Amino acid sequence: MADVNTSGNVSAERPDLSAPPSRGQWKLIGPGIVAAATGVGAGDLVATLIAGSRFGYALLWAAVIGCIVKIALAEGSARYHLATGSTMLDGWRSLGRWTSWYFGLYIIVWGFVYGATAMSATALPLAALFPILPLWAWAMISGLACATFVAFNRYEMFENVMKVLIGIMFVIVVGVAIMVVPNLGAAVTGLIPTIPEGSAIYTLGLIGGVGGTITMASYGYWVNAKGWRTPAWMGIMRLDNRVAYIVTGIFVIAMLIIGAEMLYTAQIALSTGDRGLLDLDRVLEERFGPFVSKLFLVGFFATSVSSILGVWNGVSLLFADFVRNHIHGETGTREGLEKTPAFRFYLFWLTIPPMVLLYFGRPFLLVIIYGALGAFFMPFLALTLIWLLNSSRVPKEWRSGWLSNGLLGIAALLFIVLCINEVIGLVA
Repeated sequence: MADVNTSGNVSAERPDLSAPPSRGQWKLIGPGIVAAATGVGAGDLVATLIAGSRFGYALLWAAVIGCIVKIALAEGSARYHLATGSTMLDGWRSLGRWTSWYFGLYIIVWGFVYGATAMSATALPLAALFPILPLWAWAMISGLACATFVAFNRYEMFENVMKVLIGIMFVIVVGVAIMVVPNLGAAVTGLIPTIPEGSAIYTLGLIGGVGGTITMASYGYWVNAKGWRTPAWMGIMRLDNRVAYIVTGIFVIAMLIIGAEMLYTAQIALSTGDRGLLDLDRVLEERFGPFVSKLFLVGFFATSVSSILGVWNGVSLLFADFVRNHIHGETGTREGLEKTPAFRFYLFWLTIPPMVLLYFGRPFLLVIIYGALGAFFMPFLALTLIWLLNSSRVPKEWRSGWLSNGLLGIAALLFIVLCINEVIGLVA
C-alpha cells in the first residue's frame, strides 16, 4: 500500500506504517530530534551562556525544568494529531474564528522578522570561518540554500540531515564542556532550586526559552510525515519526544557549564544577541587554541542552520495547513501540503522579503509588533492544548491526565508571566 505522508507526498518507497514494529523502536526516533534541533537556536545558546556567566551553576535546575515543560508541550501537540487524526490547525479552528485572526497575523509578521534573524545568525560563523564574503552575502546564501533544500527534498532526507546537524552540535558542545572541567559538586548543588538576587527573569527565560518556539506546534506534522498517524504510535511518539528533549537537556546543561566555568569564574561579559557566541569563540581560542575555536564555530553553524531548515520546513507546513483550513475551509485532509502554492509562498516569505532587513535593520514598529505577537504565542499554545486535550474532540482514553494537565498548566502560567514581562518591556 502506498504511503501518504503528512506533507502530502505519496511514496511507494516506504511501507504502510499503520502499526509500530515490535522490535527496533529506537531506530525510529526522528521527529523529536527535528523539533528539538529546530527549537534550540543561537539565541538560546547565548541566553544559557549568559545565565551561566552571571550566576554560575545556580540556575542549572531551571534548565532541567525547562526540558520537562517542553516534553509536555510537544507531547500534547503530537498526541492531538495521533488521537484525533486531525491537525493543530483543525483544533484551533474548532475553538473559534479568533484563532484565525491571531495565528494568521502572527505567522506572517513572525516569518518576516525571523527570516532575517535566522539568516544573520547562520552567517556569523560562516563569515568568521570564511571571511571572503561579507556577512549579508553569507546570510543570503544560507537562506537561499536552505529554501532550495526544503523545496526539493522529502521528509526522510530532511530528517537525516537534521540528525547529522544535532549530532555535530551535541558532540562539539558537550566536548567543550568536558574540556573546561566542570565543578561536579557545584553542578549537583545547582540542581537544588534557588533564585539568586536579580535572576528571576533569567530563571523564567531559561525554563521557557530553550527549545520553545512556534516549531513545537510543527511536531505533530513531522510525526505524521514519519508515517505515525494513529494512536497505535503513541508509545513510539512519547519515546521519541523524551529522548529528543533529554538530549536537548544535556546540550543546554553543557552550555551552562561552559558559561559557568569559562565566563563566570573569569568575570567575562558576552555581547548581547547571537554575536555573544563570537565572544566565546575568542575566549576558547585564548584557552585551547585555534583548532577548538574553529570547531566551536562549526557547532555554532550547525545550531543555526538546523533552526533555519526546521523552520523553513515545519512553519511552512503550518502556514500551508492554515491556508487549507482557515481560508479554504477544508478539514481532515493533509495531502499535498508540501506541494501547495501556500507552502512555497511561505518558503519565499521566509527567505526573500527578509533580505531587506539585512540591509536596513528592523524598523521600530515591526519590532514592537513582532515582540507582542511572539510573547502571546507560547501561552496561546499551552492554553489551547489544555482546552483541546480535555475536550470531547479527543477520545476519552487519550485525554490529558493529572500529570499532563499539571505540566501544561505550569507551562501556561510560566509563559503568561514571560508574556507580561515582554509586553512591559515593549511598552517601556
